Amino acid sequence: MTESESEHIKEQFREALERKSHQHSKHGNAPAGDSKIHQSHGPSDHKREFRRKSG
Repeated sequence: MTESESEHIKEQFREALERKSHQHSKHGNAPAGDSKIHQSHGPSDHKREFRRKSG
């Protein structure tokens, strides 16, 4: 491979990485009050009980 071919390949990788990072940054911008998480946990009115096996 010549020097120009390797530089061309490196430039293609940089461009692809740039496109990838721009794609991910678009989806992360949510409006201030809107969240995908509406409830942090399920119903917390009961306590989980753990028992050891006997025998």
